[in-house]
Amino acid sequence: MKSLCSWEGEKTEKDISLHHTVMLWYMRIMKLHRSILDERLKKTGVYRSQHQILMMLSEHSNVSQKEIAKRLYVSTATIAVSVKKLEKGGYITRVVDQEDNRMNQLCLTEKGNNMVGNSREFFHNVEKQMFHGFSSQELEIMKEYLDRIYENLSQIQEEKTERED
Repeated sequence: MKSLCSWEGEKTEKDISLHHTVMLWYMRIMKLHRSILDERLKKTGVYRSQHQILMMLSEHSNVSQKEIAKRLYVSTATIAVSVKKLEKGGYITRVVDQEDNRMNQLCLTEKGNNMVGNSREFFHNVEKQMFHGFSSQELEIMKEYLDRIYENLSQIQEEKTERED
């Protein structure tokens, strides 16, 4: 098993600095992107975590709170608080599951659907601006790089899981 702290082969201080610089730029971009989205969401009165639930319900209607928690990698208690606020705001409704009366399925209301539609348009515009001036070829190359980064980080997660077993 490879050590998580060691570099493959010999890396110079310049290489390490370049890794760090790229990582800092990635983090700055993510922070700016998040800030832009948060600013927009603040105007709607719906917080990011609530918004994630709305977006998920638009793609997977009639799911339970437990299923949403699983898909968003958060606790059911966290989802319960957000669901209560979304229901109070008129964005979603709870429907008793026909197969299991103990479970509620969540559905978007018209107001929730409108929020999702407006948000999708906004997200599309942000993405369009974010990648302005990039060719399709450049975006494909960037996607390949990001896939490699994801795979590299996934290996850390897999090694952690193996050590815990």
